[in-house]
Amino acid sequence: MKKLLNTLFITQPDVYLSLDGDNIVLLKDQEKLGRLPLHNLESIISFGYTGASPALMGYCAERNISLTFFTMNGRFLARVIGESKGNVVLRKKQYVVSEDEALSARIARNFIVGKIYNHKWMIERMTRDYPLRIDVDRFKDASKQLSSLLLDVRDCENLERLRGLEGQAAICYNRLFDSMILQQKESFYFRARSRRPPLDNVNAMLSFAYSLLAIDMAAALEGVGLDAYVGFLHRDRPGRASLALDVMEELRGVFADRFVLSLINKKIVSKEDFFQKENGAVIMGDEARKKFLMAWQNKKQEKITHPFLGEKISWGLVPHVQALLLARFLRNDLDEYPPFLWK
Repeated sequence: MKKLLNTLFITQPDVYLSLDGDNIVLLKDQEKLGRLPLHNLESIISFGYTGASPALMGYCAERNISLTFFTMNGRFLARVIGESKGNVVLRKKQYVVSEDEALSARIARNFIVGKIYNHKWMIERMTRDYPLRIDVDRFKDASKQLSSLLLDVRDCENLERLRGLEGQAAICYNRLFDSMILQQKESFYFRARSRRPPLDNVNAMLSFAYSLLAIDMAAALEGVGLDAYVGFLHRDRPGRASLALDVMEELRGVFADRFVLSLINKKIVSKEDFFQKENGAVIMGDEARKKFLMAWQNKKQEKITHPFLGEKISWGLVPHVQALLLARFLRNDLDEYPPFLWK
């Protein structure tokens, strides 16, 4: 159980939620795990749905406390809310901002600031941890380029130019990605990003990791009442969760890319885990996917200190915290959306 931003996160499995007076009570096998006053809560997010009492759901609905349920893996199940009060206002604000390209750019640039900052941090970390295994001067030059691009992005108020700056930063970062692969170089290499289809082992894993991250991000956004399909940087396209793609930009490198690199460099995956189809597409075998998913869920349980909140949370809660911060910004509770800047 963790309270952040007036939101109660319940991450223990098989917990039943009940009401006692003005308090929420957490029960597991009839044993009381915790008790917390409800009057200061705006929302309750529960993973590993077991159930909630009708009394608690009624209490939360009457007082506009959203009650959201996810599976332990982070898949969105349901959200219990009362009359449309704050939620409809939040989504209307999201739609208004999305229609205005100048307003959209002011939010979108913070997503890109987070992405470039985290890529720069990854590059600096490599020069610190592996100075004898990489070309340090090349990495330092790239870090300087990213620093310069960060300044340009921070002042950018045009979506098209913002996409151009993001593209420049991606090229700079991708040129070094192959050098971050330190093991199994004969089977795992990165020449360029290939998506549909992925044409090598590394791209196959990156595509899978990005898909999982997008699913987690979309679920988190739905959990706080935002529309995951209406974005600011990524514009509307039928069937595309544009806002999820927006917010996950900050986490692509620092979570998904680092995760893929760790699987390769720790030899958790091997060339036998992949096969190539007739059209050139490289895909993971069934056992490899199971291994990947297990490692992904374990990674989400690792603890970090959130850079904006200064609180220890699991990696799996980061998308939910960023979704909450975005919702608060759109409600004018924050002056600016704080991107996830990992150190």
